[in-house]
This record gives sequence, C-alpha cells and structure tokens, in this order.
Amino acid sequence: MKFRPLHDRVVIRRAEGDLKSKGGIIIPDTAKEKPLEGEVIAVGPGIRNEDGALIPLDVKTGDTILFGKWSGTEIKIDGEELLIMKEADIMGIVGKTEEPAQKVA
Repeated sequence: MKFRPLHDRVVIRRAEGDLKSKGGIIIPDTAKEKPLEGEVIAVGPGIRNEDGALIPLDVKTGDTILFGKWSGTEIKIDGEELLIMKEADIMGIVGKTEEPAQKVA
C-alpha cells in the first residue's frame, strides 16, 4: 500500500462478517451489518501538543480494534475498501486470549 495517514489518523481493514446466521441461513451482502472490528493497516506519526512535541499513537499496525458504527470514512486504495479514522474514534484494542492447553490423560 502506498498510503501513509497523517497526524493521528489510522487506516483499518474491516474484519470479515459472518456469511451464515446461527441457524444456517446464508445472509446476502446487502442485509449484513458491517463488522465493528478491524485490523490496523497503517498509522500516522501522532499528534503534536502545544509545545510542538510529538505524541505517538497507542495503536500500531497489526492491532485488532473495535470502533463505532458510524466512525471513519470509507476509502478505496488499490481496489480494497478500507476505513480511515482518527485514533479518538477507536474504542479499544482487542486482545487475543490464549486458551489453556488441555492435559492429556
């Protein structure tokens, strides 16, 4: 990708939504809700405070994040639909929890 966001902006790829309901019904693209989770693709350098010092962002490339339903602006880069939003629109970083290894008897 040849796009670098400026200031405190972040580029996000939405997570893939479910193709089937729990009952096994296939949901068409037009009826699916867009996922509110995504992967950070690129981040800006940060925002400057009043003294001119650079404050880096808390998110980094590769993080899985949650964001609001109406957050961000949809853009298309290299034929891929992405979102660009300010870091303030991000609700949090999703931590992957590892399942404990089961004991073999």
